[in-house]
Amino acid sequence: MKEAKKGLEDRIRKLDYELQTELPKALEKALEMGDLRENAEYQTAKERQSIVQAELANLRKRLSDLSMVNLNKIPEGKVSYGSTVVLYDLDREEEVTYDLVTSEESDVAQGKISTSSPIGKSLMGREAGDEVSIRTPGGQRNYEIMKLTTIHEKKE
Repeated sequence: MKEAKKGLEDRIRKLDYELQTELPKALEKALEMGDLRENAEYQTAKERQSIVQAELANLRKRLSDLSMVNLNKIPEGKVSYGSTVVLYDLDREEEVTYDLVTSEESDVAQGKISTSSPIGKSLMGREAGDEVSIRTPGGQRNYEIMKLTTIHEKKE
């Protein structure tokens, strides 16, 4: 989670710099060109300013939400943030392992899936031995949770 927070903070810093330094210069330069009604540079800078402001608001909210996560309230013995889950695909007869992470940390190629993804949502709160039916973009999949390692067990 520290990596996710750091990534958000870095992105916020870059956007703040753009909003506070680069965009005012672009707007000032565009204003020097005269008539604002037909000034594409001015319109582009104003649009970018609105986009950056909206993105900053979203990133700050996400950072605030992450800061509110209390790792002590994560249940023991149930799938949740920080869990590593070994699933047996009942249809394909193969094992797959996922680490449940925040959306900022997700990387499907490395087996890191977001708790807010379809698979992540379906696994949340489940226990080892549970069978789970998950609707994925590729169709309905059926899994059995073979092994579960929670964030609490990883700390030990």
